[in-house]
Amino acid sequence: MVLEATMIIVDNSEHSRNGDYLPTRFDAQSDCANLIFSAKTNSNPESSVGLMSLGGSQPEVLTTLTTDQGRISDGLHRIKIRGVAHLATALNVAGLALKHRQNKSQHSRVVVFVCSPVEESESGIVKLARRMKKNNVAVDVVCFGDVEGETVRKMEAFHSAIKSGDEAGDDASHLAVIPPGPNLLSDSIVASNILAGAGMGPGAGGQGAGGAGAGAGGGGGMDESGGGEANGFEFGIDPSADPELALALRMSMEEEERRQREQRERERGAEGEKLESVPEGGEGAEGEKKDGEGSSGAAAPAADGESGGSGGGAADKKDGDTGGSSGPAGDDKMDTS
Repeated sequence: MVLEATMIIVDNSEHSRNGDYLPTRFDAQSDCANLIFSAKTNSNPESSVGLMSLGGSQPEVLTTLTTDQGRISDGLHRIKIRGVAHLATALNVAGLALKHRQNKSQHSRVVVFVCSPVEESESGIVKLARRMKKNNVAVDVVCFGDVEGETVRKMEAFHSAIKSGDEAGDDASHLAVIPPGPNLLSDSIVASNILAGAGMGPGAGGQGAGGAGAGAGGGGGMDESGGGEANGFEFGIDPSADPELALALRMSMEEEERRQREQRERERGAEGEKLESVPEGGEGAEGEKKDGEGSSGAAAPAADGESGGSGGGAADKKDGDTGGSSGPAGDDKMDTS
């Protein structure tokens, strides 16, 4: 999979206290941050993830690029909900952090969550998008909360600017507009194209002409895409959410595969024994045939001997009869003379 360095920007402004996303907007972002970390590092162990805050007096880098999920969790626990969002400053700081990454072969990416009003002007947002594009930094925007206000319009303009003139399918940056609904925010993230590069999500097509990724189906995207298997996890569950269940399912699958493999081996062995029995029967028949020919050949000399013996006996008998008769006849003739 793609080797990436990803900075996650969490919106910790006062608007993140709202509870229209379960359990709250901020807690929903925390779950998504852990999900994104797991997806990125599972797709490529050398990928790294960092964490930033968007609100407060100014954006703050909470965790530099790392492969340790514990550091991400520690950074999330240290975030305080306060102040307003500073989108432009946060994106500039994230781009600077990615520029100084240790592994230069990693592709740079920023995932920013926005659930509060954007104070920057639309022209300033577009200018910022072009700068990020020039620096080869892909930006995924998750816009939730008030999805019908001016914030969404500015984010759509940002998304259009950063994708303008892209080659090879416009798949670098994504925008997901997720309205409130019964599903978790993390479920809607999985159903969008944001995690498509990490082997999750639909992975096909863009986010639409308006860039509204999960769109109005944010609440029911999982049902439309075919149930639990659409979330991209093995067996349709998140291993980090229930590791014991994931381990039990994996062991059950391995046991079933082993049983099927042994059954196939037994069937192949039975077929091999059946095929080997055919030549043995043929060789036995040929041997019996040869034995029959040999016995008939042996009987022939015996017959010859019997005929020869009988012939010899007859000849002897004939000679004896002739000799016996000639002897007395000769004596009588001599006596007469």
